[in-house]
Amino acid sequence: MNFEQFNTYCSRLPATEKVIQWGGAHVWKVGGKVFAIASHWGEGNGHYKIGFKASDMGFMMLTQEAGIQPSPYLGRYKWVQLQHPDALPQEDIKAYINLSHEMVTSKLTKASRRALNLP
Repeated sequence: MNFEQFNTYCSRLPATEKVIQWGGAHVWKVGGKVFAIASHWGEGNGHYKIGFKASDMGFMMLTQEAGIQPSPYLGRYKWVQLQHPDALPQEDIKAYINLSHEMVTSKLTKASRRALNLP
């Protein structure tokens, strides 16, 4: 998944917004809460890293894979970071981003979900 595909996919999820912060990272939010990040942190050769929230089981399984590690600063909250955009197949990345969006959405208040037209 390339950088443009990442942004396009995140933009198609319900009630999302992109913010550029933390040194140029593309931070995707729902209801003001982060669910996915793509950044060039620590890379000088044009590569970028994708991060997202995972379930407890997903976090355990993903962090055992080559090229995937607990996300710096967010790992304690079950966030993972793909060290290269091809660390997982594109369809798997989409599925995990979708799950992250769902998990973050489920933590919003009922009033926030209603205001965003979310279930």
